[in-house]
Amino acid sequence: MRVARIAVIVVALVAGLFALVLARSLGTQKQEVQVEPAAPVEQIELAEVLTAAQNVSLGTNFTANLFAWSKWPRANLGPGYIVRDERPEADSELVGAVARGSFLQGEPITEGKLAIGGKGMMSSVLLKGYRAVATPISAATSAGGFILPKDKVDVILTEQGKNGASSETILNNIRVLAIDQTTEEKDGVKVVVGETATLELLPSQVENLSAAQADGTISLVLRSLEDAEDDTEVSQANNGTVIMVRSGMMSKRTVKQ
Repeated sequence: MRVARIAVIVVALVAGLFALVLARSLGTQKQEVQVEPAAPVEQIELAEVLTAAQNVSLGTNFTANLFAWSKWPRANLGPGYIVRDERPEADSELVGAVARGSFLQGEPITEGKLAIGGKGMMSSVLLKGYRAVATPISAATSAGGFILPKDKVDVILTEQGKNGASSETILNNIRVLAIDQTTEEKDGVKVVVGETATLELLPSQVENLSAAQADGTISLVLRSLEDAEDDTEVSQANNGTVIMVRSGMMSKRTVKQ
């Protein structure tokens, strides 16, 4: 019995020793872990551009508090953007300029939408070479009053003759500058029923409109926003006269029958 016990103890000690050696050998083995290097982060180069510090309406005189320098991706700089490292004093140089269009807060300022040194709001809003001309309107002759400033319209002349009434488009794709003295939508008002519409016309178009006002009734027809800015429309009257309207300019040609 004594020999058997000793044998069991020896076997147990050998087994324990073997387990200890095996555990240590496993613990000392290092597993190689391959770590892929992180992809380099692309650095976006930024520039500071002059933006509107708040919403700005058409005809507003810019003051210093309406300008703000904002970070902008240099790769996405648009034409006409005012960049700080090129014009660091622009936010003070442009004080007094008049907005020739509306700006949303954070929208980049472009000089194409500013009138520098303009004294009157309407003269500042007018594009170079154009004139502001008023024409009488009513709800019936202005799309039920749904025409707003900055909309584009066609101008139609209706005349009463011996054979009844006749109408023709005399001006095409004309910008509305104001309805009465309202130059843009205010306080959420969607309909402006006024008595006068101010249109932006070239000098030759002014003559056409003035003559038409003496000949009959003027109506404004609202155009879709999706209409092309520079389009040509051709129509032919019964007398063989071809009427061509291109970019708001009307011309007539007589076709031999």
